Formats: sequence, structure tokens, C-alpha cells
Amino acid sequence: MSRLRAAVFAALFIFGMAPMAVAQDVTLTSRDGAVEISGTILGHDGEFFRLDTVYGELTVDASGVLCEGPGCPNLDDYVAELRISGADSMGRILIPALIETYALRSGLEWVRRDADNQNFTYVLKDKASAKTVARFAIRLGTTDEGFADLLANEADIAMALREIRPQEARLAHEAGMGELRGRGRSRVLALDALVAVVAPGNPISAITLPELAGVYAGRIDNWQLLGGPDAPISVHLRDSKSGLGQAVEDRLLVPLGLTLASGVTRHSDSDDLVAAVMADPFGIGVTSFSEVGNTAPMVLTGHCGFSLEASRRTVKTEDYPLTSPMFLYLPARRLPKLVREFLTYTRSHSAQLVIRRAGFVDQVPEEISLNDQGNRLANAIARAGPEIGLEELHRMVGRMARVKRLSTTFRFEAGSARLDAQSRSNVQQLAHALEAGQYDTRRLLFVGFSDGEGAAKANQEIALRRADAVRIAVVAAAKTANLDRLILEVDAFGEAMPMACDDSDWGRQVNRRVEVWVQ
Repeated sequence: MSRLRAAVFAALFIFGMAPMAVAQDVTLTSRDGAVEISGTILGHDGEFFRLDTVYGELTVDASGVLCEGPGCPNLDDYVAELRISGADSMGRILIPALIETYALRSGLEWVRRDADNQNFTYVLKDKASAKTVARFAIRLGTTDEGFADLLANEADIAMALREIRPQEARLAHEAGMGELRGRGRSRVLALDALVAVVAPGNPISAITLPELAGVYAGRIDNWQLLGGPDAPISVHLRDSKSGLGQAVEDRLLVPLGLTLASGVTRHSDSDDLVAAVMADPFGIGVTSFSEVGNTAPMVLTGHCGFSLEASRRTVKTEDYPLTSPMFLYLPARRLPKLVREFLTYTRSHSAQLVIRRAGFVDQVPEEISLNDQGNRLANAIARAGPEIGLEELHRMVGRMARVKRLSTTFRFEAGSARLDAQSRSNVQQLAHALEAGQYDTRRLLFVGFSDGEGAAKANQEIALRRADAVRIAVVAAAKTANLDRLILEVDAFGEAMPMACDDSDWGRQVNRRVEVWVQ
């Protein structure tokens, strides 16, 4: 830990000292001459100056001042610069697809210039004047490297396949970057999932999460223990610096107090992992939903009979328990206007279609009719405990018959009342839809569900409070929405519709949720 901290601060020291050797002193004077500020220019985003002064760091609107001195930029030839670093699975396909479509929609031409296999730059130019207006530099690496570059101020945005870890957030805070876990410092760009895969022809097609964890911990080392042939299991995983490899340990092993077995074969590339599993009839690996290739994805099952398969819809609703949001982490400072416009575009409906075509899961809400929820209803009836009476099931089915379920679902972090990362993004997505009038004249029902631990009546009361808390969060985020044009209600059915077995922590976490039904 001390070695990592020393490396980060060394990088910060080098970066911070370099501009001082070529200090660019400027004087900003208000257009009426009444106010004058001098200092060292730290940056200019096309609209605002950042200045280091005797009063501290100041941000000044460039349109209201005149700039004099060697550090004054040429405002007419300003070029927006953006440096993106991190997870290669995001930077290789997804980010380029979004940059190219953003440029086309904005009337810009783009040119891609590859420096090497890991670094390339998009140059965006105005079509009419051929003037360069932006340069987006992308560095492909790992989630760890993306965070390190962001902390060392060598990147403006980090691409991550996991949430920032406490020690990384602490280093960022100590380096003066503020709270990277705070509101507005990260956003979910797209959705993915962790999927266990085997070679086609492997007779084992389903596995429980505890069994999968046991495989990676080395406690289950023969297929016979899973109902297969008497053959050793060869285990494959991404390298320890990748977000995907880290997510397997964080999501599968840590909750059960397990550690990764020493005999696991690590791969620096997802394509290599998939190829290795394909070539090994007794191999198993965990890869992302977007990169399963021609392997056979395994279904997650439970001892009570539930089966959960990774699909676009189950990932979007988080019904599949190993969903894996893809994050962009942002600096506290103001980014150039064109960059902010690009980030706004990534949340648009057209950008979500690009995300889907690129092989990832988008965040556009889908309406799911009652006819498409047959399995859910069957499970509700089959798994209803003695405390769930026929009257309550009738009430739930009667409600469902008049509405459709939105794929927008809200779940909570383990052991916490805090929404998880995907759900926090869902709050913003639904709020934006309300602001755009997408659900005007319609009725939105926030419906709470719980696990089966404890008394049914108490569980229903907890589920109702959670549903109301989500409704309040969405309303608070929808600042410009005209809420008089729609109806927002809450209801709860407690443990009446489980999505997974209650015999494990992950199963209970999947069952604790708030759904949105729309009429």
C-alpha cells in the first residue's frame, strides 16, 4: 500500500512541477478595466480560464476579460483536448464507436491516428473550414491503469469495469482530487455482465454461484463434483490488473471469505481466454457478456430450482446477479464544452443504439408485457411461502394485468440501503425521461419486493419504504419535469415474487428490489 501511494505521489509531483518550469504568467482585466487578476495560467477550456493566483485557484469567464501575457491562448484557434485511459474492452470498440457517431451527428469530420496498439487519437475537424476543433486521445490498458492515470493527471477520464476501490478513492482525495465516489464523478456508460463459459459439448451447462466460487478457490477441482465426468477442471481468468479479473474476486470470492487458487491460468486478453476455453473440453472461464464468442455460456442456478441466464434483458433489469456496469470516472475540474457535449450525447437514445450495436447492453428502458413475464408469475405461485396467501397473489396479478414492467429496476448494495451503481444510473436515466415528457399522461408505479427472510408483513413494509425512497430520489433528480402531467404511485408485494433462491446472500440481494410498472 505504501509503495503504491509513493508511486502515485511521485507521478503527481513530476506532473505538477513540469508546468512550473515554463510558467505562463498572464493578467486578466475586466472589459471595463475595473478588475485585474494576475497569475499562472493552469488551463483554458474554450470558455473559462483556470488561474493560479495569490488568492488560490480561480476560474474566470473568458468572455468577460482581456488576457495579456505570454500564457494567453489563441481563443480563435482553441482545440478541445481529451485524454481517456483504462479498460481496453471499452476503449477498443465502444468509445471509438461513440466518438465517430457523435462527430457525424455534430457535422464534424474525424480522422483516427494510431500511434501503436495501445494508443490512438481521434482528430475532429469542422467540415466547412477543415479547422481542428478537438483531439481525443485514447490509451488502452486496464482499469487499474485508468485510475492511476486519472490520479496522476495523465488522463481526463478513466474507463473502468468496476467501481473505484476505497484505497484508490483515498489516494485521489489526498492528491486534491476530491471525492471520486461523490455525485457526478462517475457515470455508467453501458452495461455488461460476468458470464461463466465452457467449451461447446461440455455436459455441464448450469452452476450455482457458490459452486463457481468454489471452482475459482480450488475447492471444486473435478467435474465429477458438479455432476460431470471424472476429469480435472482447468480454470481460466483475466489477469489481476484487469477490471474483469478483479470483479471475479470481488464479486465471487470475497463475499464468501475465499481466495483465488494458485493454479488458475491468467490471460492478459479476453480473446485469449475465450480461445483457451474453446480449446479445452475440461476448461471453465469467466468473461464478459459482450465477449463470450463461440463458447457455451453457463446458466446460473440455485438449489431451489431457479435458473438465470445472461441476456440483454436480464442484464438490463439486473435480474441476472453478475451484472457489471462499465464506468467513466471524471475529474472535478470543468471539461471543455465540446467534451461536455460528447458526454451528454453518450446518454442520448441514439447513443444507446450505438452501444447495443457494439455488442454491449444499453440503458434504454423497455416495456415488458404480462405475457412476457410467464416465468416470473409461475415462480411467484410455485415459491410462495405459507405467509403469502392467495388473496395477495390475486392482488399482484390484478395489478400486473393492467400495466407493463419497465426494464428499469433498482437494487441495493449488499447490507446497505444505498442503491448500487447501476441503480444510481437508472435514477438519472428515468429522471431524464420524465424531464423529456416521455411518460406524460401515464401512470408510473414503483413496486417494492423483498427477500423471504423474516416475517412477510415486515418484509412488505420494508419493501414499501424502499419503493417510496426510490420514487423520492427520481423526483428529486427530475428537476425540470412537469410532474402534474403524470401519476407516480408506490406499492409493495414483499416476498411474493422471488427472482432467485433465498438460500444465499446473492439470491436474497437479487430479490430485494424496486421495479417500475407503467400504465
